[in-house]
Formats: sequence, structure tokens, C-alpha cells
Amino acid sequence: MADSDRAHPLSREPWRTRSTRPVYENRWIRVREDVALLPDGRTTIYGVVECAECVGILPFIDPDTVLLVGQHRYVAQGFYWEMPTGGMHAGESPEEAAQRELAEEAGREAGSLVKICDFHTSKSILRETAHLYIARDLRAASRPPDPTEFIERRAFPFTEAVRMVESGEIKDSMTVIAVLHAARLRAT
Repeated sequence: MADSDRAHPLSREPWRTRSTRPVYENRWIRVREDVALLPDGRTTIYGVVECAECVGILPFIDPDTVLLVGQHRYVAQGFYWEMPTGGMHAGESPEEAAQRELAEEAGREAGSLVKICDFHTSKSILRETAHLYIARDLRAASRPPDPTEFIERRAFPFTEAVRMVESGEIKDSMTVIAVLHAARLRAT
């Protein structure tokens, strides 16, 4: 058996929280510092960022065309094309949040939402689960955008969106995952 095939005897043992201390909070995130008890008895400090769950929607205008939104992203310091995404509000189901975000960012609502997957946006420091959907049978929806969003909308051939993912032009992880899942589903 190769070394890479051997499991560490503590690899599946959970870490336990010894203590937790709030560090920062606003309406979008909470940051805390934990003292975690490791499976071997040692302790370590661990910073954790917590967010609401979020959604991402890949809207197909027709079988070969997707609608992407573009905006300047403050943290990444650049303009990027991506699919509509956003955080879930309290009491909202993922499907309700997907329809709301689609209306706010793309000016559309979906006649059909197909769940692609759920994933952890960052497993190391961020506690956030993303729910991804493909939207079809789009119709116009009028819902004002979030007041902090200045969004451009543009239709792209789906093959162009795949190329943009492959070339690294699309950098948003939710969009990358959704486009690659959609490409895989179209190939089967």
C-alpha cells in the first residue's frame, strides 16, 4: 500500500470548540476566533468567517445562450462577468432566493429552476454554502437591484461562457462550477 493510501488514524476525528470570541459583525458577515481542541489533545486558534447561505443562477435565454451580469468587484478590484448570485435572506428557501436574485440582477424570473449542486465556497476559514441552479423559460421581471449593485447584463453564447471559464476570464467560483456542470449535463 502506498503512503498516500494510508489514512491518518485521527483524520476523521472532529475538532472540538473549547471557546469562541466574537471579533467583528455586520449585516453580511460575522467573524469569530475559536480555540479548537485537536484530536491529539493539542489546541489551536482558528479564525472563522460566517455568512448566510447563498445562491447562484445560470440563466439560459435559449438552449445555446446564457445571460451573464458584469460588475466591478471591490475586493477583487476589477470588472468581471458572472452569473447572478447573492445571499439568502432569513426565512427564504434557496429557490425563493434564486428567483429574487435572478429578478434583481438579470431582470428575469425562471419558469424552471434545476438544482445543479451545493458546495462550500471555502472549507478552511469561511462557513458558507452555495446552492447553484440552471434557470430556463425566462420571462421579464421587474424588481429593483440591490442599492450597492451597478450591473451590466449581456447575452453570451454558452460555448463562449465555457471558453471564458477555461481561459480564466470568468473567475467567480460559483459561475465556474455552474458553467462546467452545465457543460457536463449538455454532453450527456
